[in-house]
Amino acid sequence: MRYIKIEKDLIPYTFNITLYYEVFEFRIDYNVTADLFTVALFKDGVELCAGEPIIYGVPLFGDLLTRGNFPLVVICPIDESYETTAVTYDNFSSTVLLCVDSGDEDE
Repeated sequence: MRYIKIEKDLIPYTFNITLYYEVFEFRIDYNVTADLFTVALFKDGVELCAGEPIIYGVPLFGDLLTRGNFPLVVICPIDESYETTAVTYDNFSSTVLLCVDSGDEDE
């Protein structure tokens, strides 16, 4: 399993990532009032999705994958120790990680 490392100290920030042989740009934001992280997804400079909430156990972009252009991987925030059930500022990127499952062990 791969993980997408999030640098909380840099938020809001943007970074490029290769997912299943395609380059995407992620923008990570944080809403202090709601204690909610969101992600925007770009490909080739085009915004594909904005404000996607990062919710524990819910795959990112899951309701949008049928449109195409999205990563051909499942990205899901989970705690592999199963000690938590929510994404919070305190646990995100320490125990709750964005896990990437491409279904391809060689990727």
